[in-house]
Amino acid sequence: MSPGKQGAVELRASNIRAGYRDFMAVDDVSVDLAPGRVTVLIGPNGSGKSTLLRAMAKLHTPRSGELTLADGVSIHELAPRELARRLTLLSQSRVAPGGVTVREVVEYGRHPHRSRWGGNDPDGPAIVDRALAMTNVAGLSDRAVDTLSGGQMQRVWLASCLAQDTSILMLDEPTNHLDLRYQVELLDIVRELADDHNIAVGVVLHDLDQAAAIADDVILLVDGRITAAGDPVDVLTAELLTDAYGIAIDVHHDPHTGLLRTGARSRRARVTNPR
Repeated sequence: MSPGKQGAVELRASNIRAGYRDFMAVDDVSVDLAPGRVTVLIGPNGSGKSTLLRAMAKLHTPRSGELTLADGVSIHELAPRELARRLTLLSQSRVAPGGVTVREVVEYGRHPHRSRWGGNDPDGPAIVDRALAMTNVAGLSDRAVDTLSGGQMQRVWLASCLAQDTSILMLDEPTNHLDLRYQVELLDIVRELADDHNIAVGVVLHDLDQAAAIADDVILLVDGRITAAGDPVDVLTAELLTDAYGIAIDVHHDPHTGLLRTGARSRRARVTNPR
């Protein structure tokens, strides 16, 4: 589904079924995250995007299916510390701790790379500095995190994930709480991680234009099942999106950038006749 560079796969989710009690949120879904590629999950609310991502990160136990890494090892065979050296997830539900600074939170990302007593991480300080710089929070490094805005804290959590220095990065609606500038900067970081650092990225996005801008592969989920997957131009079509979201959606190419643009048509929209 996500062919990646030279057909490589960092994380393969095969026939995943996951849910809550008697509700099946994800039903027989298969996804590959490949090095150097960004795979974006889209779909209406309740389509199973976040549940799938959490299952792929071992934060939600699937009812069936397989999750294997590049060397064929099941993620369920790995101890938490070993798994944390290989993949990380920026989730929606992180709670900011009190009484610590931004740098200290970002340094939490180095925990899987340290010895049991917290030492032996010679590369840690440089990696933390890089993560702070990439997310544009270096100037906040000495600030207490409980003084930050929601958008600032979102960037700090992303920096902590980057400090974890894994080959697989998953992000669940990472542009939430960010203003327009930082949305664009975060999406640029995602592309940089894939293009320049060969990271396998899986990301849930609600903004279809953002998905079109950064995705190598788009997966459209509806009611826990994949209804379309592949190149953005093949998935982000008016017909597929209209069917998925239950509202008329127009799709066109921006004449200046060449990127796909989408727009939902409100039933109350008024048409003004040009003069």
